[in-house]
Amino acid sequence: MKTLPISRSDILAAHQRIQSHIHRTPLLTSEILDDLSGARLHFKCENFQKAGAFKARGAFHVMSLLTAKQRSRGVITHSSGNHGQALAKAAGIAGVDATIVMPSNSPQVKIAAVKHYGANIILCEPTQEAREETCAIEMARTGAHLVPPYDDYRIISGQATCAKEVIEDQPDMDVLIAPVGGGGLLAGSGLAAHWFSDSMQVIGAEPVLADDTARSFRSGIYSPRYSRETVADGVRVGVGKLTFPIIQQCCTDVLTATEDQIVHAMQLIWERLKIIVETSCALPLAVVLANPDRFKDKRIALILTGGNVDLTLLPFTMT
Repeated sequence: MKTLPISRSDILAAHQRIQSHIHRTPLLTSEILDDLSGARLHFKCENFQKAGAFKARGAFHVMSLLTAKQRSRGVITHSSGNHGQALAKAAGIAGVDATIVMPSNSPQVKIAAVKHYGANIILCEPTQEAREETCAIEMARTGAHLVPPYDDYRIISGQATCAKEVIEDQPDMDVLIAPVGGGGLLAGSGLAAHWFSDSMQVIGAEPVLADDTARSFRSGIYSPRYSRETVADGVRVGVGKLTFPIIQQCCTDVLTATEDQIVHAMQLIWERLKIIVETSCALPLAVVLANPDRFKDKRIALILTGGNVDLTLLPFTMT
């Protein structure tokens, strides 16, 4: 294995820095979902996290590392919602100005939350190029410090603390499954498994309609792609240049699920766990249900990445 860019001590230090700012989220279980899947499932509920998603881990970690000069110029990022919310909250607590560039098709509940935390919002066209270009223009104008949503080692170290907690709380897990968009959480999970577990495998979960990580993983050729098609809005971005090599080294596989499988899994989580989760959160359960033979009798941790849902735009009918 090549030398990894993030060490065991890096993750330990990140966890120490952010502990006073985050929740140690619980692991929930369901006998019904165990019976349906044929596996023993443990759901890591980052939908209960500060700002409603795991992104708080990375955002608070970056804020803890900024110099006084960087804080004085403010922070900026581009985000479809959860990273933007997390950075807005972390910046607000630190007394730092924040600007969030958001695609025009971001869920209204996420736009409203970013406003609530006091950040300035700039809307742009819903493409990766537009997000990055708009962000660059504003950075040039203000000198704000960029806090990338996923492709940053500080962010990845922060996200790694989620899987670290899983390993500490339930060390006998055979597999951990995390959704993958930009790859910050999946890369961090792979690193945590490498440094803190002797045997736990880490697998990514991705929509068929946004499967650039799965294709890149199988071919070995980095081929990121932004997709508007999938209902899982949190993973529409392409996998990152920094995250992908870590995923290659530290993860076992990346599996995909169809749109129907994602929506069905989301509805099952709402109905059986009685909690609110986003469509992207349903990806781990969707791939487990789609691959029953592979996961039969396995002890599996599934990261539920966030709960910032627009209740007027649910992909299933509430009865």
